[in-house]
Amino acid sequence: MNIIDNKTAHNSKEYDRNIYKTIQYYELFYKETIDLVQSYKNDCEIWLDTGCGTGNFVEIANNIFKNTKFILSDCNDNMINIAKNKLKNFSDRIEFISGCSSENLKNTINRCVDVVTAIQVHHYLNRQRREEATKNCYEILKKGGIYITFENIKPLSDKGIEIGLNRWAECQLNSGRSKEIVENHKKRFDKAYYPITILDHIALLRKAGFKYCEVFFVSQMQAGFYAIK
Repeated sequence: MNIIDNKTAHNSKEYDRNIYKTIQYYELFYKETIDLVQSYKNDCEIWLDTGCGTGNFVEIANNIFKNTKFILSDCNDNMINIAKNKLKNFSDRIEFISGCSSENLKNTINRCVDVVTAIQVHHYLNRQRREEATKNCYEILKKGGIYITFENIKPLSDKGIEIGLNRWAECQLNSGRSKEIVENHKKRFDKAYYPITILDHIALLRKAGFKYCEVFFVSQMQAGFYAIK
């Protein structure tokens, strides 16, 4: 039996192979994030990727932002170890912090950064813990710094949730996942992860203290947001 060793639906060793089968347009999350930073803060010195997983995103961003120092943090040791091996040739510009989630950033990272990314991370937290995590991302940023997050989202109505989950299921089936796996994945909604609506996301960012808060990407049951301190 394939035992899940983290909060996602995939074992760490299988994460890279399965995430693209699970979330349609997942590769665009990275592309849109990089495009946004290039447009707003192309000269960023320090970039924190919280909940970095296996390091896929920084592997791409590192080759584009060649003068940027990246900090990768994750609460899961297995994910961090995979990321370390993947990025071992760039150790001069990359720092890894294991056992660190967005909820304890302030106690672990003692410097301010230009960019914070949290891609498919915070929806595993309940409302109170999500507020703490978002506030920490705000506080660790320099003034004018940008926070970018992608999360699973909750439609505004029960009917919207039903339609959204069914569309998501069809996408996974079309990517080759079995019906059993897809049905089990649907059951994770509001049980293994806790999505909130787009409106709630904007309210959360404003409550954290961000001056500008925007939605910049929406696809089925996922959305991307950015906020500037």
